[in-house]
Amino acid sequence: MSKVPAVTLTFWIIKIAATTLGETGGDTVSMTLNWGYLLSSLMFLAVLIAFVGAQISAKRFHPLLYWATIVASTTAGTTLADFADRSLGIGYPGGSLLLLTCVLVTLALWYRTEGSVSVSTVNTPRVEAFYWATITFSQTLGTALGDWAADSGLGYGGGALLFGAALAVVALLYLRTHISRVVLFWAAFILTRPLGATLGDFFDKPPAQGGLGLSRPLASAVLAIFVLACVLILPQRPAEAAAPGRSPH
Repeated sequence: MSKVPAVTLTFWIIKIAATTLGETGGDTVSMTLNWGYLLSSLMFLAVLIAFVGAQISAKRFHPLLYWATIVASTTAGTTLADFADRSLGIGYPGGSLLLLTCVLVTLALWYRTEGSVSVSTVNTPRVEAFYWATITFSQTLGTALGDWAADSGLGYGGGALLFGAALAVVALLYLRTHISRVVLFWAAFILTRPLGATLGDFFDKPPAQGGLGLSRPLASAVLAIFVLACVLILPQRPAEAAAPGRSPH
């Protein structure tokens, strides 16, 4: 068995909630607590590295550990994207292009090394390293894309509708076509992050900026409780490992 969860409806519910939590949680530390983007990024990266190390050391799938690592990656992605876009001054287009390149290069290296980028192959330390690197880059990319869409005139609500519609298209392609399931998985995985980013900003940004003006710490606490409840209550199982010598499609 793989040490990551099977891709089910439960997976996507928790993933979207976790990415929304990552946005509000990252903004809470960097903005509300005024740590700044660089210090916040360093702190969240340290937490992420610790969780990834624990995940790789684990002998089997642990839902709480897995989703804690996802939340760590998405909060780190929030502050890293904000640092790249704002502190480094490369802007949303430049940050999105840089991060998209990082995602594609990581996937290409993973495929060249292992012959597959399917989650069903995530059961060795080397593959897990590729998996978590891809996830971290995709979470960071998603934050940049979400902020770019919101600031381009769509607003946070419009951005959420845009990425929600894009996810619906991916779901339709999954149901009605024979396009590679691996390609569709990573497309959906990346799109859930800007959806979560725009939803998180919609909750906590002031009304003058198109948000609801909710307290970031309060929104983060409610989302954390929701994610924890989903992890503990909703059924999950590890992804089935691919048969030896067979590359999943």
